[in-house]
Amino acid sequence: MSGDDPELAVGADAFTQQGAGLEVAVVGAGAVGATAAYDLAREGANVTLYDRGTVASGSTGRAAGICYDAFADGLDAELAGDAIERFRALSGDDTFPFVECPYVWLAREGDDERADAVREQVARMQDNGVVALEMEGDALADRFPALRTDDVAVAGIAGAAGYADPGAYAACLAAAATGAGATLETETPVEIRTDPTRVIDSEGEDREVDAVLVAAGAHTKELLAGAGVTLAMKPYRVQALVASGDLAGPMCYDASGDFYLRPHAGGLLAGDGTENREADPDAYDREADDGFADDLVERVAHRVPAIAADASLERAWAGLCTATPDRDPLVGELRDGLFVATGFQGHGFMRAPAIGQRIATEILGGEGIDAFDPTRFDGDEAFEVVSGMALDPN
Repeated sequence: MSGDDPELAVGADAFTQQGAGLEVAVVGAGAVGATAAYDLAREGANVTLYDRGTVASGSTGRAAGICYDAFADGLDAELAGDAIERFRALSGDDTFPFVECPYVWLAREGDDERADAVREQVARMQDNGVVALEMEGDALADRFPALRTDDVAVAGIAGAAGYADPGAYAACLAAAATGAGATLETETPVEIRTDPTRVIDSEGEDREVDAVLVAAGAHTKELLAGAGVTLAMKPYRVQALVASGDLAGPMCYDASGDFYLRPHAGGLLAGDGTENREADPDAYDREADDGFADDLVERVAHRVPAIAADASLERAWAGLCTATPDRDPLVGELRDGLFVATGFQGHGFMRAPAIGQRIATEILGGEGIDAFDPTRFDGDEAFEVVSGMALDPN
């Protein structure tokens, strides 16, 4: 597939061919896996991209599509900023839309702990070169009149932000990967084995490869368990909805109310409902809980009064995110030739363009992301599931 960005229009033979002759299997055709497959293929690697379903049929297809660089940690901000730039470069009329939209996160009056956390985050972002502003309620009302602000103690604003359709992004990158020479195998469950590194598909074909990247979202843990590798990751269930209404922007995370929202075609997309326990990726309830939609629409209408009169539910659903003990992802080499990318705490899609590129670089022999080294855990650690969007006051 070619789009407005020349990167997608150039054939694989125009690049340095770092991966020439390298046999790589990528398991999981979501946003991260499709990006990695594309970046590997355009460097000359012989890539097969597998998925047990279709492209973006797992967590990517149920993601909110919110993207921002509003991270206090320097590495997180760097990755998110690189991802935003790549979303901008890759998007277009022939690929997928990326809509620029400011991102606001706020704490309410009386919620001193979260208000202090917002102030601290903004200060740290500014120290790390992230363009972020701190505002009180009155100034926020002048900037974004669609938001109710009379109960806002403090808000942060990030301008390098926007939203995209996660499914369209993954489909575009998977198509670009095949255009660069990769093979796409959907509806193909596989098993992973090591010593030597190989994949076994549902037909029993046993294929030895130089490297396997497991980027299968919530199923990553069980796939690696089949290869005798334990992983310090837990899938957890989240919920979201799409409703009609009048919301032109901004995207907003109400930390005190524990929900987020963004514009969506003809209305808005909103979510919350994190379940702080491990979910079974094969047996979790994909439907939203009874009462979830009514409750969330009511809370959203409090923050965006204009939608109160005409908001009507279009659909609601549940999906899975993945947690780790320290809330940082697991990205890198687990064993010789066996790589993983998971544990994104709900931030996987928004960093997919950067994470996919970096894990591809590591597979090709370059530097990895030391802070996300998956071997920093033994795999049997006990830890609690915590929402990825929760403010950290520390």
